[in-house]
Amino acid sequence: MASRDDIIKFCDELLDSAAFSDYGPNGMQVPGRAEVTRVATCVSAHRESIDAAVGAGAEMLLAHHGLFWDFHPRSLSEQMAERLRSALTADLTVAGYHLPLDGHPEIGNNALLRAELGLQPADVTLGEVKGRAIGAVGTAAGGIPAAELFQRVESATGRPPLVFDSGPAQVERVGIVSGAASSTLAEAIALGLDAFITGEPSEHVMADAREGGIHFIAAGHYATETFGIRRLGELLAERFGVEQEFLDIPNPV
Repeated sequence: MASRDDIIKFCDELLDSAAFSDYGPNGMQVPGRAEVTRVATCVSAHRESIDAAVGAGAEMLLAHHGLFWDFHPRSLSEQMAERLRSALTADLTVAGYHLPLDGHPEIGNNALLRAELGLQPADVTLGEVKGRAIGAVGTAAGGIPAAELFQRVESATGRPPLVFDSGPAQVERVGIVSGAASSTLAEAIALGLDAFITGEPSEHVMADAREGGIHFIAAGHYATETFGIRRLGELLAERFGVEQEFLDIPNPV
């Protein structure tokens, strides 16, 4: 058993969440029980994940995408009220870590995906969002065939990516910004990268990739953002002795 507040403090400090501007609040969003024996983690906090956490016997749900966003209305919709009702009735703590969990240099989505792809860290910044660079750049010494990179992405994410195969046959430098970061493609081209990986495509990226001579790889918003939150749950189990479970609720986007 561990203290809810100790767990949240650890996450806040590890991820340096107070230093980030974001599209919604980071940290604890719904306070639940003061003591925690089991933590559930997920990509997105919504009704299905909340109900799954309660069903799994968790007292805390940690999500990459929390409940509250700037684009939501300030008054509660019926759907948001149901989410909150489910959490409050079960006395479930809900916390979210968005940009801090994308950009962390060790357990961030982008750093972990880079490692999964067998790429070495490069001292290059990529993907500035609200004043902080959250992306990762990786290198492959001597280069790897582009087709091999595409296969590595599929193996790491568990789904075939959408690929605009417009870069060199041998890939040496790869940029990664998980989620919805198609707009970062121009930055990747300016840096002279051979490939750029994100989650979601935008209509303009096919032509931009062709004209920029770069491979564009859309591997899924959900699929590229399972890494950090899963690792955070594992760290909590190691540090606090709590049980932990990743709730895999796939989203095709």
